[in-house]
Amino acid sequence: MEKERSYCCVGLMSGTSCDGLDMVLCDIFYKDGKWNYELLKSTTVAYDEVWEQRLRSARTLSGYDLIDLHRQFGELIGTQVKIFVAGEKPVDFISSHGHTVFHEPYNNLSLQIGDGATIAAYSGINTVSDFRTLDIALGGQGAPLVPIGDHFLFSEYVACVNLGGFANISMQKGNERIAWDICPVNFIANKLMKSVQLFYDDKGAIGRDGHVISGLLNELEQLPYYYESAPKSLGEEWVANHFEPILKSYKVSLSDLLRTCYEHFSLRIASDVSQAMSGRVLFTGGGVYNEFLMELIKEKVDLEVVNPGDELIEYKEALIFAFLGVLRWEEQINCLSSVTGARMDNCSGVINLVK
Repeated sequence: MEKERSYCCVGLMSGTSCDGLDMVLCDIFYKDGKWNYELLKSTTVAYDEVWEQRLRSARTLSGYDLIDLHRQFGELIGTQVKIFVAGEKPVDFISSHGHTVFHEPYNNLSLQIGDGATIAAYSGINTVSDFRTLDIALGGQGAPLVPIGDHFLFSEYVACVNLGGFANISMQKGNERIAWDICPVNFIANKLMKSVQLFYDDKGAIGRDGHVISGLLNELEQLPYYYESAPKSLGEEWVANHFEPILKSYKVSLSDLLRTCYEHFSLRIASDVSQAMSGRVLFTGGGVYNEFLMELIKEKVDLEVVNPGDELIEYKEALIFAFLGVLRWEEQINCLSSVTGARMDNCSGVINLVK
């Protein structure tokens, strides 16, 4: 039996919604032949308007300015982590996803900014970052990365679904873990809400008052991505090129747009979840707070939908990035070719040591 060991680490996640930096302080430990975790502390540092705009417009920057943003975002992260862990137990390392600017695996390209060396320098803590590059170089999607954490930390569920900027799912199929992005969710809904100067549709209330536009729904349902086989992943580029042009071609009310999108999201999510056949499905991510969307999903899914409570809903991805860092630290596989389509499983992530 493998020896018991434990790590105290900080997991970081900055999602496509650009709402803030999710941070967890956790113990991840190997005991009695399996990995487990204890969440010690969690918070989200909201981005102010300036930082939100800088992150949203990062893809339009010159090479020089993008590198400078990469460094400055690392400074911000390192400084915030130092504040977050002040007075807490010693931290072995930080594990940071960064913030995705480009994700075009079909062009062998993906970029997550937030320089790991700068994070380490400003926090004074060893840092693991850049988890996607190796997998993409090996011919993979570089995403999703969370499924190996689902496999080891949440194996009691037949599937795990995260409703963030994009919905994604992971499940066990035979001896393999498989996963893929399902469809956009908050990325679209929050963007639509900006037209009325709101950040999100609270509990799905505005969408609940709308009507399904059948023509729009049919067009969204026919998008070719949904009928491709996994491994597959989505990014802002796909939304801009394929999803948003359809939305913009319909001159309807905000409530009708949201209602139709929610119907579409629930259909896509239910269709993919149904592949698990039977058992309990874990739902996490900010989209779980959209009560109307969750009602639509539950109407269409025969399996038990599990809400794990606020902390896991909001911080499961940051927790799993801490776990990915643990596997990288131990030089164990943390990126599965069955999920990403890479030529081989790999141990991804760059380590910067400052102590």
